[in-house]
Amino acid sequence: MTLRPDFTSQEYFRNPAAGIERLRAAGPVIEVRFPIVGKVWVTTTHELAGRVLKDSDTFTLRKDSGAIAGLRWWMPGLIRAVADNMLTMDEPDHTRLRGIVDEAFRRRAVLDMEPRVVAIADALADSLFAEGSPADVVDRYARRLPLSVICELLGLPQADRPKFMAWTNSFTRLTGALGFMGLIPAIAAMKRYLEKRLEAVRLQGGDGLIAELVRVEKEGGYISGREMVAMVFLLLGAGTETTTHLISGSVYELTRSPKLRDWLAEDWSRADLAIEKFLRFISPVQFSKPRFVRRDVDLGGVKVSKGERIMAMLAAANMDPDANGHPQRLDLARQPNRHLAFGTGIHFCLGHQLARMEGKCALQALFRRWPNLELGAADSQIRWRERPGLRAIASLPVVSR
Repeated sequence: MTLRPDFTSQEYFRNPAAGIERLRAAGPVIEVRFPIVGKVWVTTTHELAGRVLKDSDTFTLRKDSGAIAGLRWWMPGLIRAVADNMLTMDEPDHTRLRGIVDEAFRRRAVLDMEPRVVAIADALADSLFAEGSPADVVDRYARRLPLSVICELLGLPQADRPKFMAWTNSFTRLTGALGFMGLIPAIAAMKRYLEKRLEAVRLQGGDGLIAELVRVEKEGGYISGREMVAMVFLLLGAGTETTTHLISGSVYELTRSPKLRDWLAEDWSRADLAIEKFLRFISPVQFSKPRFVRRDVDLGGVKVSKGERIMAMLAAANMDPDANGHPQRLDLARQPNRHLAFGTGIHFCLGHQLARMEGKCALQALFRRWPNLELGAADSQIRWRERPGLRAIASLPVVSR
């Protein structure tokens, strides 16, 4: 039987643990109707999520024809072009493309960036209430910090960042097929801009990852112009959207739980520990990309057939009581704290070190500047974006007493 859970309801986003528990009761792998994707199997346990993500011989992101599991027949060619990136590729293309940008995201490179991230976070925290109180943490802080960081990493001009803010804001309206088609103008504008930017760097030189892509291209590296655009598009999206929701979700939990906020403020060396707990508890990315099943397989006693599609439900893995005791409870000192917030296997998140560092710096800068930060609206009024696959607070008004 195909289930029809509502992964976009306020009830689900407000208390995902309860909804996930009901799904798990239906089986370790269940067939659902998922927005845009359609009929697909989803895992409900930590063990099976890890198996799907790691077993590339059985679960593939593409058919032999090259068709991407997450794309539907009705999607225009523009969507297919920007989706043709390393996140939707199997080996060997995945390693070929990831290797080009991997160095920029290594721990050493990320640590070198930390002073600059701290400076950006401090400046944003200082100006949080510049336009009045209450202030929206999502719009004025959580979205601006990762966007500024990834633009600097890519080497995009400061003057162009408002364009990216507008384009990425339009992506938040993605709730279904109709909303998906409404994104086309923003995606087209962003693609045209990136093509022009790459050409400008080819002619005039530049700094950052875009310049590195051009260098690899000029030296005969195996990357096409289309792949370069898709790569930058991916890094802009993946480098901003999910970190935004990690930051805003963490601020939400701390402002509604002063004891947790005070525990963290007592010793900011605990921030790294806290970010790991928020990653598990918030699960900004709720599902993996869909995969095709290459052969008939038994998953936890459930028969899944060749040719069907499956997604690892990362949020369910992170709320699995077999992986973490009392997973519905947020305990910033929890040990162990097993989570798949960044996935696992060959597609383990390239920017995991950067996201962790940005989350830590964001919380430290915000609560040092505004130690008495509180919600500026009733908890019941906080809403999440009705976007499937992401747990994203729409607006988070705060005040400082």
